[in-house]
Amino acid sequence: MSGAVQRRRPPTAQQFVLEELRRAITGGELRPGEPIRQDALAARLDVSRVPLREALKILEGEGLVVHHAHRGYFVAELSLADLEEVYRIRELLEGEAVRQAVARSGPELVDALEEAQAAVERAGEAGDVAEMAAANRRFHFILVEASGLPRLVRLIGTLWDATDAYRSLYYAERPNRERVQDEHRAVLAALRASDSEEAVRLLDLHRAHAVSALREVLDLG
Repeated sequence: MSGAVQRRRPPTAQQFVLEELRRAITGGELRPGEPIRQDALAARLDVSRVPLREALKILEGEGLVVHHAHRGYFVAELSLADLEEVYRIRELLEGEAVRQAVARSGPELVDALEEAQAAVERAGEAGDVAEMAAANRRFHFILVEASGLPRLVRLIGTLWDATDAYRSLYYAERPNRERVQDEHRAVLAALRASDSEEAVRLLDLHRAHAVSALREVLDLG
């Protein structure tokens, strides 16, 4: 993490540190496998080690970081098999969420998604990887939360948490950012037509393209 922190601080030190760490991981400043140097980070953020440790424990529970005895915290790494498994489970769960969302929602769902998509496109054009990752997550979770199935949404959220650090690697390349925008627009067109099966098919392709690109980025294929 580099540079001065310009964003408005959340009300507590723990929340502030949590937000900054999440942003650094999802934005690619801290990459998978990279150590989290607590002393330097506490000094940069001007906080004590206590809120930093609390934030790291929360991120460990979410699967974003791991703790190794006598070595400290590291950004979590996934094998290609792990990554593919997560995306396969997402395919199964999100497909059901999308079908339920389309069945119980009206035009207001597409309106909300279009607003989220505008944020995705602004961030993508600006090359702001962290903001694009956040906006992309809002887009997808507006859709799955419309399913009205909170337990399903929580399960999907856990799977997203596990791969957040890898999303930044995908968005680092401009062609990938442009592909995400195009794929979102296609999903929106299917949803405007209330075609849940076409939306599910397009989202399956959307995830498959991400896994394929990450396989190349990570040189694991």
